[in-house]
Amino acid sequence: MKQVIYRILFLGILCSIVSSCSERLTKRISMGMVEGWAEGNAMTLVSKEFLTQKGYHIVTHKAAPNLLLASMDNGDTDVFMNVWLPTTHGQKVAPFSHIFSAGINYEGAKLGLVVPKYVDINSIEELNNNIDKFDGNIIGIERGSGMATYTDSVLFAYDLNYKQLNSSMIAMASELQKAVNDKRWIVVTAWQPHWLFGRFELKFLDDPKKIYGDTEHIETFVRQDFETEFPEVFRYFQHAFFEQEVMADLLTKMEASKNKKETAREWVEEHNDLLQRWWDEG
Repeated sequence: MKQVIYRILFLGILCSIVSSCSERLTKRISMGMVEGWAEGNAMTLVSKEFLTQKGYHIVTHKAAPNLLLASMDNGDTDVFMNVWLPTTHGQKVAPFSHIFSAGINYEGAKLGLVVPKYVDINSIEELNNNIDKFDGNIIGIERGSGMATYTDSVLFAYDLNYKQLNSSMIAMASELQKAVNDKRWIVVTAWQPHWLFGRFELKFLDDPKKIYGDTEHIETFVRQDFETEFPEVFRYFQHAFFEQEVMADLLTKMEASKNKKETAREWVEEHNDLLQRWWDEG
């Protein structure tokens, strides 16, 4: 009799585990991020925390934008929240026919050459006349990024006698910090929204030839069939829109955080009404 009871209990536990694992697998969502891209990573971590609370198993992984887009097109990555359009990622998105926009999550995005406000020039056209003050260098981010590619075009279009020094966003921010501390002139490739604009007093250099394009927006892209498989989550991404003040608050808190997972949890708790509204709309 005891053996029968033990067997029943064992089978019950096993079924429970199998059922739990099965549900976990069917509710698994993979989200892509780019190393050092503060705005996309912040939105992703907040969404991960919120969707986890809704019972989904969210995994994140980092790669270059073109690799994430290709991974979505292959069906391996489900969501990428940091597609800048129409200029920055327009050509990167174009080749892929199995990825789709779920919606715009930020308006008023901008990228270009940035200097501290104490630097008394206001246009890219003034760079050559001040080459010695900048040591002939533009401090850039990763080679292969949209920003680096457009900056190469800027060097050619404006006939700039500068070198673009490419590294990581973190390395660029470090060089900017050192220059600001010493009140040195420096020009970097940067974008907004970004926590750099909360930490330092910065300005974009005018780009009369519009090589960097005009003001952009950021969209969330998903793989084919995502809407069919996860209709509630797709609806959330359709309506997840970060106003500029909301984004600034999120980026400031994330940049100062030593535990971004915990900061995301706290931010979701503080803004639960907003995220729940995105979940309920539609």
